Amino acid sequence: MSQRLEVLYNRKPCYDIVIEQDFNNLSDEISKLECSNKKICIITDSIVSPIYKNELLNVLEPVCKNVYFYCFTSGEEQKNLSTVNNIYSYLIEQHFDRKDILLALGGGVVGDITGFVAATYLRGIDYIQVPTTLLSQVDSSIGGKTGVDYEQYKNMVGAFKMPKLVYINVHTLSTLDDRQFYNGFAEAMKHGLIKDAMYYEWLLSNMYEICEREPETLEELVYKSCQIKKAVVEKDPLEQGDRALLNFGHTIGHAIERYKNFNLLHGECVALGCVAAAFISWKKQLLSMDEYYEVRDMFVPFNLPISIDELNVAEVINITKSDKKMEQDTLKFVLLKKIGKAVIDRTVTVEELRAGIEEIIYNDEME
Repeated sequence: MSQRLEVLYNRKPCYDIVIEQDFNNLSDEISKLECSNKKICIITDSIVSPIYKNELLNVLEPVCKNVYFYCFTSGEEQKNLSTVNNIYSYLIEQHFDRKDILLALGGGVVGDITGFVAATYLRGIDYIQVPTTLLSQVDSSIGGKTGVDYEQYKNMVGAFKMPKLVYINVHTLSTLDDRQFYNGFAEAMKHGLIKDAMYYEWLLSNMYEICEREPETLEELVYKSCQIKKAVVEKDPLEQGDRALLNFGHTIGHAIERYKNFNLLHGECVALGCVAAAFISWKKQLLSMDEYYEVRDMFVPFNLPISIDELNVAEVINITKSDKKMEQDTLKFVLLKKIGKAVIDRTVTVEELRAGIEEIIYNDEME
């Protein structure tokens, strides 16, 4: 069953999020963008390319003037300005101009890189998001945030650039290994925690169907998460206020991600960051103890970590000081007032931060 959401920007229609079970309608959606006289470049990585390259070429060639294909080596370590420079060179060599279009086919790394290239090549070129991972389908493909890492600093260089279309084929989730699949679930759970207690309960109630990757359940999961992110992004497209709520779990999560040299997946680090932030929320008397333990333990059935070994607390704290969410030496930290309602807090102390990080360091009592 096809589902569609219209995303507004400055109260005007900006782009559609189309949720399908296949790629059959992608050519029709791209035709609406009047691509018959445009070149299109599919940008993807070495994992996604062998799975979907031929299918996408067959979909696009009848509706676009010319279809080009650029593939880079997969991995977070490729999310840098060097990869961006290589794509610039390819687009220049193929004579791409401002009227042409890019298509991001892959997970969050591919989407973020392609979006950043689109925002900066010739001062702006249109692009389409075709996310293939749960993480990118429920989160990173929506909202126009683009960027790359800089010398191990997460997403430090970036721009806001809204896509022309987000086309989600939920069937692509069947090709993910278990670790990559559950990696995206951390962001879905985050949406429930910060904005929608009923969605949070729905996720728990449908635990078995989600883990079994039941197609209709996954389609509903993606749709509900997209609804939440759409509402937040429309209210605050450039992250001047409430959009920062989407960073729940990310301050400490990003610091752990960098500390571990990106050997842990983004969603795994976000899960750890959510546990630490929920603990701080409890200690600041926003959550009850029972609510904290519920938030902590809910990640376990979805194969996401709630503790970690070998963490240097002082170094992780130091990394948070380089976080792009710092404002005038004050860290904007997202806490939970209750399940389904998050708040931005600027009063979290170094001692509270340390306590939150220490809480997620593995000990025997967590067994």
